[in-house]
Amino acid sequence: MEEIADGVNKINISESQKKNRIQVSNTKKPLFFYVNLAKRYMQQHNEVELSALGMEITTSTVEIKDDSRGRPIQKAKIEIVLGKTVNFDELMAAAQDDRENGNGED
Repeated sequence: MEEIADGVNKINISESQKKNRIQVSNTKKPLFFYVNLAKRYMQQHNEVELSALGMEITTSTVEIKDDSRGRPIQKAKIEIVLGKTVNFDELMAAAQDDRENGNGED
């Protein structure tokens, strides 16, 4: 779990194309990587956009170049925008205090 948190902390948010967008994959990183990353983004932005591609989603499609075939293919796309609650910063500060005092989960 610590290595996931370390990976999240090492990411430079300003390098991304859209500063509050997270590209989610179910094959590259574990779920908690994205949860922790979304929390970190929420501390810097009022909204976080989750973006993912997958064949099981039927909301819309986008054309992607398939490097192995050398031609474009259609993939399903979904985007989710998370909004910060009024007490988000307070909850994050309390969670940080718990971790520092040894009361939080690792």
